[in-house]
Amino acid sequence: MRILLVEDEPELARWLTKTLSRHAGIVVDWADDGVLADRRLATEDFDAVVLDLGLPGLDGHGVIARMRQRDDRTPVLVLTARDSLAERVDTLHEGADDFLPKPFMIEELQARLLALVRRARGKGHPRLACGPLQFDTASQRFTVRGEPLALSPREHAVLRALIQRSGEPLSKQQILDRVFAGDADVNLEAIEVYVHRLRRKLAGSGVQIATLRGLGYCLEASDLDGP
Repeated sequence: MRILLVEDEPELARWLTKTLSRHAGIVVDWADDGVLADRRLATEDFDAVVLDLGLPGLDGHGVIARMRQRDDRTPVLVLTARDSLAERVDTLHEGADDFLPKPFMIEELQARLLALVRRARGKGHPRLACGPLQFDTASQRFTVRGEPLALSPREHAVLRALIQRSGEPLSKQQILDRVFAGDADVNLEAIEVYVHRLRRKLAGSGVQIATLRGLGYCLEASDLDGP
């Protein structure tokens, strides 16, 4: 899962980025002002936005307004020290999806983020599936017909990105940005290697990674069912 954190407190932003990555496997991109956040949201793909309201350049209200004006339905979790009832109600009416006042517990932030993304994808249960392949978001495990699928950490990360968007293509660059942002050891050629390994491990399973010319890779159920 890739999120955009829009927060102008560097210490808090660095802590959130490190903690969410370590404990939830979430790739966090950081913007420290509203104008930069708006530009990135207009051109990049994120699963969710964690947004402070008191921002330089363009405040959080303005960021939400511009997102919704261009029909960007990315879930927005507002994270702010402003905790009045009127502020919460107004922000939700403006298009925010959830509201978490500071100070907060990281476990609650993580749980709310996962719930927002599941609802946005129409999946209320903490399992993602494509044919016989299932991913349990609680245990972070893949299974095929109930049997564990042995994967390296990087293969796991790539397959997780694909099953989160099953039926939709992801380009190599999108996978790199969503999964390995800031990892200098991984490049576009490495993505090809991981996909090749995953295809071998999924052979005959009833699910495959298809290549859509000019679009990228797509996880889909295959017509040929495995034994």
